[in-house]
Amino acid sequence: MFLFLVVALAVVVAAVTLAVVGGGDGSGPLPEAQPQRLHDPLPWDRPVGRADVDALRFPLAVRGYRMADVDDALNRLGAELAERDARIADLESAAAGPRDTAEDRAPTPGAVTLDKPGTGDHQ
Repeated sequence: MFLFLVVALAVVVAAVTLAVVGGGDGSGPLPEAQPQRLHDPLPWDRPVGRADVDALRFPLAVRGYRMADVDDALNRLGAELAERDARIADLESAAAGPRDTAEDRAPTPGAVTLDKPGTGDHQ
């Protein structure tokens, strides 16, 4: 029985040694694994919508999310928000411009008008 255990141990050691030393086809180390990339990035051909942001999922990396994917998405969203803010400002200024009409400058009936200092009958 003892002799059987020694022979079995020698066979296991020999098999492990051959697998470690002589294993493989000599082609070298395994190729570098490609990192996961964002499969459905934000669309570049149209403005980003709420559904696009809700559907955005980042692939996991060793310590969380890939910083490049998150940075790209945040930069894109920041650019979209800046563009929308500029458009809103342009529309608000365009809407405020034509409102200065003669009706706006005319005093309303019953309104109290204040005299400028120095034009009244002060003693």
